Parts: sequence; C-alpha cells; structure tokens
Amino acid sequence: MASVVGEEVSNKQVIFKDYFTGFPKESDMYVTTSTIKLKVPEGSNAVLLKNLYLSCDPYMRILMQRVVPNGLFNYTPGSPLIGYGVAKVLDCGHPDFKVGDLVWGPNTRWEEYKVIMETESLKKIKHSNVSFSYYTGLLGMPGMTAYAGFHEFCSLKKGEYVFVSAASGAIGQLVGQFAKLCGCYVVGSAGSKEKVDLLKHKFGFDDAFNYNEEHDLDAALKRYFPEGIDIYFDNVGGKTLDAVLLNMRTHGRVAVCGMISQYNLDQPKGIKNMMHIMFKRIHVKGFSFHDYRHLYPKFLDTLLHYIKERKIVYEEDIAEGLESGPAALVGLFKGRNIGKQVVVVARE
Repeated sequence: MASVVGEEVSNKQVIFKDYFTGFPKESDMYVTTSTIKLKVPEGSNAVLLKNLYLSCDPYMRILMQRVVPNGLFNYTPGSPLIGYGVAKVLDCGHPDFKVGDLVWGPNTRWEEYKVIMETESLKKIKHSNVSFSYYTGLLGMPGMTAYAGFHEFCSLKKGEYVFVSAASGAIGQLVGQFAKLCGCYVVGSAGSKEKVDLLKHKFGFDDAFNYNEEHDLDAALKRYFPEGIDIYFDNVGGKTLDAVLLNMRTHGRVAVCGMISQYNLDQPKGIKNMMHIMFKRIHVKGFSFHDYRHLYPKFLDTLLHYIKERKIVYEEDIAEGLESGPAALVGLFKGRNIGKQVVVVARE
C-alpha cells in the first residue's frame, strides 16, 4: 500500500548496538520500528526520503569502533547505521528537488523513511535507463572509486601487468574491466571457485586464483606474473600486499583502496617487505572517492557509454528487506557476497 504524505507511519530501522572489537556479528545490530510523520517541517528546505536501496561497504566496519581514523565519524550507539543509498523524494521544501525525484548519496540512515535537513550531498538521478541500484555501486561511490583510483593514479600503459585483490567485489570487478579496456594483462584474486570463474568468464580477466588455496602467495604471484607486476590495485592489505611488494616491477604503482583483511584485527599486521618500495622506486598511494568528486560528471558519461555499448558488466548480490541488512553487512567479512552487496528496502 502506497504511503500518503502527511500521515504517520511505522519506520523500520537497523540500529547499531555498541562499539566492539573483532569481527562484526549480526547481534551488534538490531531491527526495530519507530514512527515518522511523512511531512517536511513547514517553511524548511528539508526533503522527506523513502529509501529504496542501501549499500553495504567494508568501511562501515571501521565506523563501528570507538576510535576511528582522522576524517571519519563513528556510529552513535542506539542510532541507525549510516551509509550510501538510493531514495525517492516524497515531500520537499527545497527548491532544487521535487516530489518523485530519485536521489543517491552518503548519510543515508538504515531505515525506511528519513527527513533530511542538509541536502548538499544528495545527487539527483537523471538516467532512468539503468537499474537504480547501480547508484549504490557501479554508478556510485564504488564505481567512482575504481575509476579515479585506476585512471587518475595508476597512469597505465597498454600491455602492462595488473593485479587486483578482492577482484569480484564492488570495486575490484570494475578495476579489472577498466584495465582490460586499456589493453592490459589482468589477474585477480578472490575467495572461492565461484568468484574465480566469475572473474574469468564474466568480467574478462586474463586469469584469476583462489587465495584460500594458495599457501604461498609469493609463489602464486610468480606463477601468474613471471615478469612482475606493474600495477597493484589493493583492496585487502596484509599478507597479500606483502607478497605483492616482492613481485612489483621497477617504477610500479600500488593504489591502496582498502584493507579489508585488517579492519577486524585488534592489532593490524605489519608489512615486512617495505624495502622493495625503495629499491624498485614503487609509487604507493592511498586515496578516497572524496578526493575526486569533481570528476563525477566525466565518470558518469563514460560509464553510461560503457554500459550502453556492453563494454562493462556488473554483478550485484541482492538482499531483500531492511531486516536482511545486518546479515548482508556481516557477510562482507566472511566472503558471502558475490559482487556488490545491496540491500533492497523498497522497489518504488
């Protein structure tokens, strides 16, 4: 039954319970129901949103700890989780938006409805010929992260050797396809046979391997890259990064996008092979989507063209219903998801 603006309705929410250490558990969150009046405050510039799709992203784990790196905020115990999402405008007092607009952006609370007072971060969705869920991944923060990290930092040349870790995830699957479009040799690592098959047969990687079956990552990388690695797009950190440094070529580039292997450790593991950065003059750079937001229009035009021409494909793992959110988020750290993890709150 459609919601009526002005009425008071129930509002299902996923609440963060409290700070913790170690791997996240579903019990670190809980689903509850409050009420909300479907109306923006009179005379305000607020917008009332109905959430449609929520993005599950590894960085959300970092926000669940008491102390976070500079520049990040942590979640408030007893309040809904916050992340990226796609929503529909139900009521509006802001001149830049109208009822029926579809928007995406950060600061999306994990609940069915939300009144937003500060709308600066909301982006209107103007292209309706693609799945709206893509704005949590392919056309949203993960896609922009893959595009900016690869094209703006890696400065690749045709024929170079590219390695991507967590290659079947929201970002990795795109990086590999970008590299192939540029004429590179691409190998990815993932955590299951199903994901390895996906990399080779759907995303077009030249090769891929299951890191859980490799007892010696250095030896594995030497098998797949006998002449060394020019570009490493790092999504995991830890022992994979350590092994990669042994196999980088001179003047290689390491784009540090994520370190999911470290997020749940009380004491992150150190890197032993740092001297190779010096000896091989390797350029290592950490980056964030936020550094490249000015490129979003160019990125969007490029990706929409790739989609139309079927040069890019994208895999999503869809979890139905807000109540499925905790399991979907926890599943990121157990390798359950195949592709970009999305939670569907509503489809209209």
